[in-house]
Amino acid sequence: MNPDLERLHPYPFERLRLLFAAAPATGSYTPVSLSIGEPKHPTPVFIREALTNALDGLSNYPATLGSDALRHAIADWLVSRYGIPHPDEAQDIIPVTGSREALFAVAQAVIDRTRGDALVVCPNPFYQIYEGAALLAGATPIFADIDPSRNYAADYRAITPEQWARVQLVYVCSPGNPTGAVMTLADWRELFELADRYDFTIAADECYSEIYFGDIAPLGALEACRQLGRDDYARLITFTSLSKRSNVPGMRSGFVSGDRRLLKKYLLYRTYHGCAMAPPFQAASTVAWSDEAHVVENRRLYRAKFEQITPLIQSVLETRLPDAAFYLWVKTPISDELFAQRLYAQYNVAVLPGSYLARTQHGVNPGANHVRIALVAGLPECLEAAQRLVSFARKL
Repeated sequence: MNPDLERLHPYPFERLRLLFAAAPATGSYTPVSLSIGEPKHPTPVFIREALTNALDGLSNYPATLGSDALRHAIADWLVSRYGIPHPDEAQDIIPVTGSREALFAVAQAVIDRTRGDALVVCPNPFYQIYEGAALLAGATPIFADIDPSRNYAADYRAITPEQWARVQLVYVCSPGNPTGAVMTLADWRELFELADRYDFTIAADECYSEIYFGDIAPLGALEACRQLGRDDYARLITFTSLSKRSNVPGMRSGFVSGDRRLLKKYLLYRTYHGCAMAPPFQAASTVAWSDEAHVVENRRLYRAKFEQITPLIQSVLETRLPDAAFYLWVKTPISDELFAQRLYAQYNVAVLPGSYLARTQHGVNPGANHVRIALVAGLPECLEAAQRLVSFARKL
């Protein structure tokens, strides 16, 4: 077996299962899970119909590069969403089977083991796929803690020049998981300058880009490049998904875009990797990227939840409305593990301890004494869970 498998950490939800097994829920409360970021809003009917109408495509092998129609719809969306020049549909876009597998695969494609002990930078807290991808590519993950005083921007100052010289890949997530923070143009400028100086690839995870609460959409990486005069998107690959935007997590559909030089080699890797999207999913994805009305409605549903639930939780615990995404990052008055375990045992509400999403450095875990609450269920269910959480917190 690959010895790097032994380097993997337990996944957060396996740890959560064991935590809850040690203190099972009691009483008559119906269970409410706010621990997993799985969209629960209904999949739009027109996407379902496009999928079923394209089932004849199951008789064909799909191309790794996807259909012309799908890439055209994605290109049009990129222009509309980010105001960038129209991408070359044959070279600048690769459909992928969800951003998760693509984020994992990119490390396998870009890490050069012949250059010695490669480092991969992850934000901290972070999506654990980044770490696992680094480890299984033979690299060593290092972590840039988020800084609450800078809107949870990753603090790269703790990474030394000697470490930067070994960095081959940097993962970023904006809007961020778990805080919902959006990178500013200044944040992007800092990261691009580091990439130019030390010659590493940036993997920009933007799967939450379409869930936001104000009138201005979050700044994207390609958009930041455009504003900073980096029209070749040098050293950047962006990862975008339909799962949250269109409520199709089971379809596993997204795309990557960015530096054409990197995409050419990444496409070669994916040809062997064997993750081409099924033709019916390509057809459903094409209509999803071509429609914004359902996305506006989806945002309205999330806004309604956050407008009602954020003040409720703020009445007993420290939190704030995030820039974007569908998480509340809540400070706990006791250990985050103990908070989550007791809330589950007494009120049958599942939330995720923040320490499970982070790694301890210099004796500090930046996710400690926080829980992540995913407001993915319907409004009545989320309100019920929030009211139970308030009752629980008032007893602490």
